[in-house]
Amino acid sequence: MRFADIPAHPTVKAQLRQMVADGRVPHALLLKGPAGVGKFLLARAFVQLLHCSSPTPDGEPCDACPSCLQHKGFNHVDTQYVFPVVKTEKIKAPLSADFMEEFKSFMEASPYMDFDRWTADLGRATDKKNAQPVIYVNESEALERSMAISAARSAHKVAIIWLPEKMNEQTANKLLKLIEEPAEGSMFVLVSDNPSAILPTISSRCRPIEVNRLPDAVVADWLTVRLGMDPTDALSLAHIAEGDINRAVRTTDATSTSRMFFDLFVGLMRKAYMRDVAGLRQWSVDLTALGRESQVRFYDYCTRLIRENFVFNFNIPQITYLNREETQFSRNFARFIHEGNAERIMAQMDRASAEIAGNANGKIVNFDFAIKMIILIKN
Repeated sequence: MRFADIPAHPTVKAQLRQMVADGRVPHALLLKGPAGVGKFLLARAFVQLLHCSSPTPDGEPCDACPSCLQHKGFNHVDTQYVFPVVKTEKIKAPLSADFMEEFKSFMEASPYMDFDRWTADLGRATDKKNAQPVIYVNESEALERSMAISAARSAHKVAIIWLPEKMNEQTANKLLKLIEEPAEGSMFVLVSDNPSAILPTISSRCRPIEVNRLPDAVVADWLTVRLGMDPTDALSLAHIAEGDINRAVRTTDATSTSRMFFDLFVGLMRKAYMRDVAGLRQWSVDLTALGRESQVRFYDYCTRLIRENFVFNFNIPQITYLNREETQFSRNFARFIHEGNAERIMAQMDRASAEIAGNANGKIVNFDFAIKMIILIKN
């Protein structure tokens, strides 16, 4: 993994390169920031550069020496991965090493480290579909033994710990001892989505590096290049994902659901405009049939679309995030969303969503909301 392969984060890359160039590598490093922004990729590039025997003049691993080739195969002799795992019927005290093959496949398939996907992968591999991955105390004990052994081919033996916040207190206390009294040449690289959940004494002994959210343009470009998405649709998705590539990919996977929500939204607005009460009654039945969770998500989608249509009226494309179909519909619809009704429409959507989530009768709630839209849409 080279820094050049990772979008954005020029300041973080410069810091990591400088550490290696100066030979001032901390014994514990904490890369922290939002999920889906590439922190784990940065950790991998940093450790590969640290072990590379022929780094390039611009601070990149050569990608060709024996150490780099081992890193590309996730099997460098002086690099250890620690990550959350689950207990099984056969493995009562699981270690990361027990699931290394699954983790290698996961790193390749989900380079931005989608924890939900990892949980699902473990569920399929172990038949523990509802288990929540954890870093168990025996992991710290095994780490203590392995890190006590000197590096075999480099000056630094490195443990990359993904999501240290998934440790319980006992596990974290044992890791703290390792960080406080590191073996010679050992180094820990912690990668956290939620640093506030890490034991404070561990955080205080690590050199922190903040990794910020990705700009929408960077996420959109990634979606366009990697997934072949239309640039307009990609930018809309990127905005919704709030800089999280994993969230953007999950949204892409749910394209059929988004299309269904769009069709329901269009149907609602057209029937409300025409005062088609019978049609709105059937619309409420159709929406209720989707189930409680989908109804709540539908109202979230509607709230976003109302907000975007209100902004659409300003005729500033740079601040509007709609895909092509939504944009085409909004050219005629946006004029019905204005200062006089936008907030009231969204308030009714929030109310309907809350009532559905609170186990209210969906047919009644949805039909009541639909009837109110007849008045609100023409105000």
